[in-house]
Amino acid sequence: MFSSKPDDRYYVVRTDVNSPLSAYSKYGFELDGAEWPSVEHYYQAMKFEEAELRESIRSADHPQKASRLAKANKKLVRKDWSQVRQVMMTRAVYTKCRTHQELTDLLLATGKKQIVETSTYDYYWGCGRDGRGHNTFGKVLMSVRDKLKQEQESN
Repeated sequence: MFSSKPDDRYYVVRTDVNSPLSAYSKYGFELDGAEWPSVEHYYQAMKFEEAELRESIRSADHPQKASRLAKANKKLVRKDWSQVRQVMMTRAVYTKCRTHQELTDLLLATGKKQIVETSTYDYYWGCGRDGRGHNTFGKVLMSVRDKLKQEQESN
């Protein structure tokens, strides 16, 4: 459950293109041999094994279009997706932060605050309407923050 003091939290909206730490923010990175315009593009494309479909998602001109394209092909989603989706999101967020120092700095600046993805409709990635969601995106950001902090301390 979430901490009781609001100042102990850092809020993020996964789908806000203007929020640097969101999955929709247009901070590109290279991963798995391709350039990805956003974390969302990578995440949505990794749902599929078919190279052509992955490429059409990767080349979508907006993260929301990438998401819609993936939803339109939901019958083709790889069988193991529910087991690997968090790993795929974590890989993309970590690579994005490692590619853009200002994002690493921003994430590390959240200190020990609990990061909360504020979606009221998404109970897996977000906190959900009643705050009882899994907040998986927030957990991914906190996990990446911990890894970046460890790397910084070991240098």
